[in-house]
Amino acid sequence: MTIKPLLDRVVLQLEEAEQTTKSGIVLSTAAQEKPQFAKIVAVGPGGVVDGKDVEMYVKVGDKVIASKYAGTEVKIDGEDYTIVRQSDILAVVE
Repeated sequence: MTIKPLLDRVVLQLEEAEQTTKSGIVLSTAAQEKPQFAKIVAVGPGGVVDGKDVEMYVKVGDKVIASKYAGTEVKIDGEDYTIVRQSDILAVVE
């Protein structure tokens, strides 16, 4: 099954959360922060959103930093994805 986002939506696959601190302390699942780094797996076509023309600046394969609690989390074929608006992406990591 594939995900095809609409309008200005972007599908992200989040990177794994850190399981240990820099000093070597192992974190429980509850103590781990939600990761902000992600890889883009699908991008919507853009278009008119809320009366404004939206151009898509990101592309599939980009590594990005997204807002920590933005988007909708979905699970498809055992994989976790987050669907966000392009405006919830803070930066592209090069």
